[in-house]
Amino acid sequence: MPKVIFNNRNRVFFDSLKTDIDHYFQENKRNKTGNAELFIKAAVLIITAITVYLSLLLLAIPAIVALLLCLLLGFVLASIGFNVMHDACHGSFAEKKWVNELFGLSLNALGGNAFLWKFKHNILHHSYPNIDGMDDDIAKSPLMRQAPTQKWVPAHKFQHIYVVLVYAISSFAWVFIMDFNKYFKQKVYTSEIHKISLKEHIIFWLSKALYVFFYILIPVYFVGWNAWVWGFICMHLSMGLTLALTFQLAHVVEEAEFQVAGVELKHIESEWAVHQVKKYQQFCSKEYFSQLVCRRS
Repeated sequence: MPKVIFNNRNRVFFDSLKTDIDHYFQENKRNKTGNAELFIKAAVLIITAITVYLSLLLLAIPAIVALLLCLLLGFVLASIGFNVMHDACHGSFAEKKWVNELFGLSLNALGGNAFLWKFKHNILHHSYPNIDGMDDDIAKSPLMRQAPTQKWVPAHKFQHIYVVLVYAISSFAWVFIMDFNKYFKQKVYTSEIHKISLKEHIIFWLSKALYVFFYILIPVYFVGWNAWVWGFICMHLSMGLTLALTFQLAHVVEEAEFQVAGVELKHIESEWAVHQVKKYQQFCSKEYFSQLVCRRS
């Protein structure tokens, strides 16, 4: 497994940024965790998803309208991932830990697994952003080249065209292939998952079984195999495109910097927070960045 060490001995940027953030919340008298607006948004999204789901099963809807509702359902499920699951799995949806853990399981309701996602996202992605060999979000793929450190092949000249098809099936692959690959190998990209507790084993298999029950068996019973197949495809196309396009637009930008980790220990001279900002350089004010770095130097 590759190893990476950041130079955090003089955390000028991180400390300055944290001071500014703390000051913002104190000055505006806002909580760092979720507030009423977030909870209302979560309720609207979850209720909408349930309403669309039940409507598709119980109402006599014309085929074209049903397919449009399946597209809407996929979009709403992706929105739950962004607005509920993401914050909850980061521990910022609510003040209480059990509330975050409960709403983090909304990912399991979408077909994924919160435990694996936290390891992939919170530990690998945020600890080692844009480091080829560590960050699973830019993992090597035969179809996509997501970092300049990865091998180029002629097909990559056209990846901006065909990658849309890859994005469209991304949520399907996540639910039925990638989760199981990580689970059985107990490994995410190059990093081993040292221990999966009995609780997480049970949650994994139970939630996957419930996914099959609610997203396959029940719909097939109510609408039949043919209608279910087309609806399921539409739902995942919409969900996959929404998830992937949003992720990529926020991560793969022209000015972002990349590193590569190999067998040897990798030393990165900048502090972790500086590396994090360089990854999102296009979205960061360079003047603000310079002010924070210079403030305590």
